Amino acid sequence: MSALLEIRGLCAFYGRTQVLFGLDLDVAEGGVTTLLGANGAGKTTTLRAVSGMLRTTGDIRFAGERIAGRAIEDIVRLGIAHAPEGRGTFVRQTVEENLQIGAMARNGRAAIAADMERVYGYFPRLKERRHQQAGTLSGGEQQMLAVGRALMLRPRLMLLDEPSFGLAPLIVRELFEIFRVLNRDEKVSMLLVEQNASLALDFAADVYLIETGRLVMTGPAHELRRDETIRRSYLGY
Repeated sequence: MSALLEIRGLCAFYGRTQVLFGLDLDVAEGGVTTLLGANGAGKTTTLRAVSGMLRTTGDIRFAGERIAGRAIEDIVRLGIAHAPEGRGTFVRQTVEENLQIGAMARNGRAAIAADMERVYGYFPRLKERRHQQAGTLSGGEQQMLAVGRALMLRPRLMLLDEPSFGLAPLIVRELFEIFRVLNRDEKVSMLLVEQNASLALDFAADVYLIETGRLVMTGPAHELRRDETIRRSYLGY
């Protein structure tokens, strides 16, 4: 498969502090790539860099087009949806208003309305709570809303930051099954940051391990999963 997202020599900065050091990373068209590492390794920073939220150097290309240095809204319009850590819910707005915010970069009322129903098909609980203030939802429901809001963009690439964090195992299984359907049936590519390494390795095809902002290892998920030294040293299980 050809690469949809190509990152070369990526460095990223919070103010004057450099936190990524020359990362190279690809996400295949229609593929799932996971970025693993300890807390503070730079995983979330990598997703923010792709989304245009940080000052960066190096090259980031999406579908062959250079996006490094472009405005966040321009990157969103290309079809890159970011479901952030902490869920990013607009707590005072209703569930439906949150989903509408996800479609702000799009035109066409009929298509947007159809996608609203599509999201409700994936997450029936959101439809039940469509007029409820988002801040009153449970943690699992807020995570569903974050993913649903990202889907309203009709993305080619989803950036998923710790989607299982704080959720009950049953909700996690349900959520990742939906990710599998989106990837398999709708061909949505995904770059996943996930603290649960075992879960991530079950889901992704390709793995990048980073440590203090530097790439230390990459390879197919099934190979890294079998390597006991890697699991103990980097993955913690």
